[in-house]
Amino acid sequence: MKEIVEQRESINRLMARYGVKFGIYKNNEFHEQLFPFDPLPRIIKPEEFSYLERGLTQRVDALNAFLADIYSDKKIVKDGVIPEDFIFSSKGYLPQCEGVKPPKNIYSHISGIDLVQGKDGEWYILEDNLRIPSGASYPMIARELTHQASPRTFMSNHVVDNRNYADMLREVMDAVNTGGINVVLTPGRYNAAFFEHSYLAERTGAILAMPQDLYVEGNRLYYRQYQGKQQLVGTVYRRLSDEYLDPLSFLPESLIGVPGIMDVYRSGNVALVNAPGNGVADDKGIYYFVPHMIKYYLGEDAILKNAPTYLAFYEQDRKFILKHLERLVVKDVSEVGGYGVVFGSDMTKEQLADWRRLLTEQPRRFIAQEVIDFIDLDIVEGDSRVPRKADLRAFVLSSGTTRVWPSGLTRFSRNPDSFVVNSSQGGGFKDTWVLSR
Repeated sequence: MKEIVEQRESINRLMARYGVKFGIYKNNEFHEQLFPFDPLPRIIKPEEFSYLERGLTQRVDALNAFLADIYSDKKIVKDGVIPEDFIFSSKGYLPQCEGVKPPKNIYSHISGIDLVQGKDGEWYILEDNLRIPSGASYPMIARELTHQASPRTFMSNHVVDNRNYADMLREVMDAVNTGGINVVLTPGRYNAAFFEHSYLAERTGAILAMPQDLYVEGNRLYYRQYQGKQQLVGTVYRRLSDEYLDPLSFLPESLIGVPGIMDVYRSGNVALVNAPGNGVADDKGIYYFVPHMIKYYLGEDAILKNAPTYLAFYEQDRKFILKHLERLVVKDVSEVGGYGVVFGSDMTKEQLADWRRLLTEQPRRFIAQEVIDFIDLDIVEGDSRVPRKADLRAFVLSSGTTRVWPSGLTRFSRNPDSFVVNSSQGGGFKDTWVLSR
């Protein structure tokens, strides 16, 4: 471990050289910055990972069952488990996906589930990311570089090798492939996660394609090679948002979509990873109902707990929120990346009054949660070690079977007073060591 800490600066320089960066749009400008790496890993013991594995597999299986149901029979709505208005008012619900059954009936092939561990030792799910969750590439390359910097560290510690993520991802793409090549579809160089797009394409052996490289002909999707040849595409691991995917089905002004790709998908002639329309399942309001989904679809109690959550949509919850707002955290259900999150404890009396009014006027737009005092992990700062808040994004891959990657993205806040750990909010990341014994 000492060697890795001593090599911290050289590892970060190598990451900069390899382009391990993320982009942020701010004030209509694109800024690219490094994602700072801390050499002290998060360590998860085998029995703890086994518990997380069971809980995460259960959760993702229930979420996939929910998506299959909500775009077909809607039994969970008819049986009164989730209010109908709550589904159809979600920004993530896409009527264009009604009745579409993806290959193998899998909707969320790659799920990014964000967790924190409370100081009581309990793990809590903070949110589910089922659209285009990012971040697996960072611990992958970090492990590669730290292996090079200090091979003895990994010889003396029994750490499960996390460099199999590319193999797991390729197996997912192959499993749902309708006949043809695998493609990673990127909107281009100025996307925030472009490094990851190119890295995962290289590691999985897939083609990294820009939107203009793909075209529809005869209700099939093709990749246009530079020599003018065409190749049939069987799986598209798409890394652009639903609304930009196909200008003929969604936003007509989209310049980064592939016209007609949704018709090919509806016909079963290409697999889209992840499926369009998944946003209805990772809406922060729908999050409230996931334990109910687990019981409804699987007949089981949830293994992993949600953070204690209140829906302003329900009158009883709304009254509780309004009364206790100063101790809660409020989240906009449609925001991501740490945006739209406000802590009641940081508000003035005037701001509290404004928020109470907003929560009353727009109850479907927000959830409120108890603030979980989650654990700090040490990071290296200068010559010292200092504690900082940290979460974990676990990656769960579904291809007929559901598997949890024995690693994950541990993000930490560099601000000692902040609970927000997202890279877009200035955080850094660590490797996550799952011990084999």
